Amino acid sequence: MAANIAGIVVLAVFYLLIFLVGMVAARKVKVKGQREGHIDASFVAGRDLNTVVGIFTMIATTVGGGYINGTAESIVSQGLVWTLAPLGIFFGLSIGGLVYARRMRDEQYVTLLDPIQEQYGSFAVGLVYMASLCGDIFWTASILSALGTSLSVVINVDLTIAIWASSAVTVIYTTIGQIVAVAYTDVAQLVLITFGLTLSVPFVLTNERVGNIGANSTVWIGSIDKEFAGLWADLLIAMTFGTIPWQAYFQRVLSVKSGKQAQILSIVGACGAVVLVIPSILIGAAAVSADWSGTKLEASSMDSRTSSMILPLVLHEFTPTAVAILGLGALSAAVMSSMDSSILGSSTMFTHNIYNNVIRKQASNWELLLVQRFTIVVLGLLSTVISLHVPIIYGLFILAADIVFVIVLPQLTCSLFLKRTNGYGSVAGFLVGTLLRLGAGEFSFSFEPFIFYPFYDDKLGQLFPFRTFSMLCSCLTIMFVSELARYLFEGKVIPSGCDVLQAFKRAERYFVRTVSVTEESKMHIEESEMKSYTNVS
Repeated sequence: MAANIAGIVVLAVFYLLIFLVGMVAARKVKVKGQREGHIDASFVAGRDLNTVVGIFTMIATTVGGGYINGTAESIVSQGLVWTLAPLGIFFGLSIGGLVYARRMRDEQYVTLLDPIQEQYGSFAVGLVYMASLCGDIFWTASILSALGTSLSVVINVDLTIAIWASSAVTVIYTTIGQIVAVAYTDVAQLVLITFGLTLSVPFVLTNERVGNIGANSTVWIGSIDKEFAGLWADLLIAMTFGTIPWQAYFQRVLSVKSGKQAQILSIVGACGAVVLVIPSILIGAAAVSADWSGTKLEASSMDSRTSSMILPLVLHEFTPTAVAILGLGALSAAVMSSMDSSILGSSTMFTHNIYNNVIRKQASNWELLLVQRFTIVVLGLLSTVISLHVPIIYGLFILAADIVFVIVLPQLTCSLFLKRTNGYGSVAGFLVGTLLRLGAGEFSFSFEPFIFYPFYDDKLGQLFPFRTFSMLCSCLTIMFVSELARYLFEGKVIPSGCDVLQAFKRAERYFVRTVSVTEESKMHIEESEMKSYTNVS
């Protein structure tokens, strides 16, 4: 009982430390436009985020509970060769930095939906926002579930209480401090993550019940059978490009001072994410090699069907109590650093792209701030409820990446780089991508397929690279339908009055940037940026 109390006390100190860092940052750290109440200070830190802080927050956002706990779970259940999230995230952030980040930052965008809204209009952006929102909620739910299971194992705290407490602390400081509080708490959280996980690994690997993990390397490394080669490639591609179209990622690259700094954040963040996943890989390998017969579990984690709790179980059984608690504190920090980024990103997109650009175009800065804070609370509650009812951590993590990969990525890419595409292509591409992905089913949730792709097996499921296929079909649909619509409307085959999406009308676009070009806001825009906005106005 004493150990449980000690664990609760240590975690309470961790939570209090993170909360205080967020509150102090919100009060003391000032960015452009914050004193005057400009909403862009809440959205993108006034484009004034310190580069070093930006790097820390980028890494901390990526290295979340789903990433850390899910990696160890995947090592145990499928093997290292099938644990594709670390490799995919490394490639994804690198490609995001080289291809997308600078373009988005140079265009002065606030969210990843901005180019979509600018190119395709409000109806299309509403559809894409719903897909992005689902991705954020599933991602947040996965990391909350990871933390809840860890707390219940190591310090015997009720799962429901653990998840609600962690969610409440995160929602409070995110609501009050927005991007500034989130960025600076990420610095503290990353330190805790690095310290806690690094400290625990030597104790795990030297435990006599773990033995030599190299002796069982063929087991925990795993293998790829020939019939699964297409599925493996499909997952790697999905994890790679599914890393890019997240507002949590773009909120950071859009908050720094230049496009070059945005690229630096992405590349360094990719390297940091790979380094910090090493402890999780080693812990997963130790779990496979360990003799569990002498533990309270009395069986291997796989035999007991508890692979989703493998990381906290290893810490609990194969490290001293104090080390296990510190490792749990690292996982708690990882969860909070990703959850705050996720709900902040979704709330920013809703406030900026839906509320301000569609529902209330004349909303004041104060009104937008209230809307964002209210949305943060709602999203936090929704993610918490889902995490309590869907315990499959890695399944949620993969599904979230699937959604943004198949649906959001084609929309973002085409709107940024293919300026001949339009709203009709966007809507058609959205529908095609959604249908093809849902048709494949989802084994993690026992959702049966209604589209049987080539090589489908009744026992093994979909062996065809359906994710990549769905994404490419969505992309091609956007381009084809856009050209068809252009031919029909510009060729007068269909009257211009039937252009319900206003894709070909010369009237003013629905899209309105958050940072308006007024005499007041010009004072807070760099000279080069002001020229761009003045030309638009």
